[in-house]
Amino acid sequence: MKLLTLGINHHTAPVAIREKVAFDPEYLQDALHDLRQHLAGVSSIALPETTILSTCNRTEVYCAANDPDSESILHTATFDWLAKSQQLAPSSLEPHIYSLPQSDAVRHAFRVACGLDSMVIGETQILGQMKDAVRTANDAGVLGTYLNQLFQKTFAVAKEVRGSTEIGAHSISMAAASVRLAERIFERISEQRVLFIGAGDMITLCATHFVARKPKSTAIANRTIERGQELADSISSQDVEAESFKLSDLPNRLHEFDIIVSSTASSLPIIGLGMVESALKQRRHKPMVMIDLAVPRDFEPEISRLNDIYLYTVDDLGVMIQTGASLRQAAVSQAEAIIEDRVGNFMHWLHGRNAVPLIQDIQQQGERLRQIELERAMKRLMRGDDPHEVLNALAQGLTNKFLHGSLHALQHSNGAERDALIKILPKLFTSHSGNQSVADHQQTPKHEDN
Repeated sequence: MKLLTLGINHHTAPVAIREKVAFDPEYLQDALHDLRQHLAGVSSIALPETTILSTCNRTEVYCAANDPDSESILHTATFDWLAKSQQLAPSSLEPHIYSLPQSDAVRHAFRVACGLDSMVIGETQILGQMKDAVRTANDAGVLGTYLNQLFQKTFAVAKEVRGSTEIGAHSISMAAASVRLAERIFERISEQRVLFIGAGDMITLCATHFVARKPKSTAIANRTIERGQELADSISSQDVEAESFKLSDLPNRLHEFDIIVSSTASSLPIIGLGMVESALKQRRHKPMVMIDLAVPRDFEPEISRLNDIYLYTVDDLGVMIQTGASLRQAAVSQAEAIIEDRVGNFMHWLHGRNAVPLIQDIQQQGERLRQIELERAMKRLMRGDDPHEVLNALAQGLTNKFLHGSLHALQHSNGAERDALIKILPKLFTSHSGNQSVADHQQTPKHEDN
């Protein structure tokens, strides 16, 4: 079984590239089916397993293929599909892609789930996103035995690391960094009006951090007014007023807000240059802070060129959240040690699974030989032959067939191949009790010199 992780993340590409590779959650199952069909169309790949993890900081394709020679084929087929599905020229995507086979793929999955590969070292949101990705693949029927085992082990390792190290200590979250960026422009959040666009997990976290600063007012703009109102109700308090309105009303209300934080799943920008220019005129060019946490981006990049607009993306937040790295280093080292040990355990399991087809073939071959000798013995008994002689012939026939392949290989081998057989055959012929083997007799089976 070959494993492969092929992807792009915040280490290898800026947000302008990452947003072109991101998958719309609404169509992720369709993408998984399309990927599996594409891989199955490659003649040497049988029963491919697939999972896609797509977040603001990464898009990764996890694959498993039951073919001993499929590693390079799997890489090429997966890369070609990713470029084609996202309508990108391979030459524009290739410089940013990483391709991790076998144990490297396992190690990477463990590190991602533990937050070691995140923009915020030790953050926990990625674990939930990975679980969602696995659930989607399972619902689509493309997860399979090997990827399921990989991810279940991944989640167990993440739990172990978080429970036995301080990997999450001293970290600055994306939400906290958003507040700090806003405070660079507005000294007191308590005097500002804050708008949150979207109502997902990231916006909920951001709203919690901003509300702690007791802004003058807050509002939620969302496609569905019910979900937006639910979030507004959850953050409202005696000190903070919160309301909700439909996203379609945004052009008429954008000018009311000083700080706008957005994180939606839209595949296209929802706030354009013209909308912001109009809002600035109504505000008489009072500054606005815009924090875009979405990938693909919710704000058109050209907005950053406007005077009095301070537009930040997830990459800008990444610079801020690197603080405290030295304080986390000891926990990172502990986590890496745990991960390395667990990678070895998983690869041992994987290699054991790879031997299953061979074991099944040997068992089937043994059963065929048993049936042949048993039928021969039954015929002799039916003819009235002496049972003692029949049983002796049965045992002799099974023994000869059992030893034939090994002895034939030893007699017709030479050099390094013969030396290897001499070492391995005594282990193969150890008795069931474990007390005696071929080696115990200090003899090598006789063979002809070539």
